[in-house]
Amino acid sequence: MKAVLTRVESASVTVDGEVVGAIDCPETGGILALVGVGRDDAEDAWEKMARKIAELRILDGERSAQDAGAPVLLVSQFTLMGRTAKGRRPSWADAAPGEVAAPVIAKIAEELRGRGITVEEGRFGAMMDVASVNSGPFTVLVEA
Repeated sequence: MKAVLTRVESASVTVDGEVVGAIDCPETGGILALVGVGRDDAEDAWEKMARKIAELRILDGERSAQDAGAPVLLVSQFTLMGRTAKGRRPSWADAAPGEVAAPVIAKIAEELRGRGITVEEGRFGAMMDVASVNSGPFTVLVEA
């Protein structure tokens, strides 16, 4: 499992002209979490990823989303699992199929909410337009 976590002032996901998830947090900052689920991820990878999203101290003042009460926009992104070592066309062979990945993303969202974090989401499997106002900019790559 891989994720790109970006500190943002605001972020949104639009599908077919409709905003399906959005966070607006110029004072506390928030996290846009693009998460790719892998075909061979460990059973507990989702728990590790949720913990990292909640607890990594990447917001102002070295605070985490959980510490700051900051929101998270969680977006499934299978393309993070793309393999680009050979040729000019990425291979998606390492990405988990939708029927495996969708419940994993749902578990991450549920765990974050269980920690008291406000979570907005994209729409799994949809063509999404993701917009963000990055803060810093501050972006980290995370693997679980």
